[in-house]
Amino acid sequence: MGHSPTCDTTHGTVKHFQTMLKTKLNVLALRKDPLPAVIFHEPEAIELCSTTPLMKNRTHSGCKVTYLGKVTTKGTQFLSGCTESAVIGLWEKRALTQDDVTPANAILEIRPFQVRLHHLDSRGETTVHMDTYQVARIAYCTADHNVSPNIFAWIYREINDDLTYQMDCHAVECESKLEAKKLAHAMMEAFKKTFNSMKSDGRIHKSSSSDEFPQEYAADDG
Repeated sequence: MGHSPTCDTTHGTVKHFQTMLKTKLNVLALRKDPLPAVIFHEPEAIELCSTTPLMKNRTHSGCKVTYLGKVTTKGTQFLSGCTESAVIGLWEKRALTQDDVTPANAILEIRPFQVRLHHLDSRGETTVHMDTYQVARIAYCTADHNVSPNIFAWIYREINDDLTYQMDCHAVECESKLEAKKLAHAMMEAFKKTFNSMKSDGRIHKSSSSDEFPQEYAADDG
């Protein structure tokens, strides 16, 4: 007894669908999402931020800090003492709104190419909220402040939606003066690795010697 044309058509459609589905599943199983190709015309394109959400209670290597906030600053040349007024303003604002002793509310993690500020909840556990700062866009950092030796600050070039930019001074209070100094040293090492990587990749002209450091990368550890 022969098959009806309708049954043959249905069987063929199901088989075709199964084949397509199997092919798609194989592609999904073997596929690894690479980072999008980036042409490094701008320093901020050094590294793309990971899109993988942080797992709660995940531990991070970094320094526990109290994030004081940020203030937009003016100018393009940053020398010793340039963060003092911004830090004083953030310090006084914190003093008016909170108690003298403020528990750490973040973990500052300095890596080559990227600085990460992991925010903590009221129990001191990491949340999915994380701010990232590309090292190539950090113009200056210091742990030398008269208002408090425990403060570490950095000036960051923030790119706006209309492609204009502003220079923001961010500040954190560390648990001790030594911790603030360690962050300044760690940032300097991140500067060096970022600079050397950009130079070896041709993103910075090799007209200068490898020991020279670009003017926009400045750190002052006091």
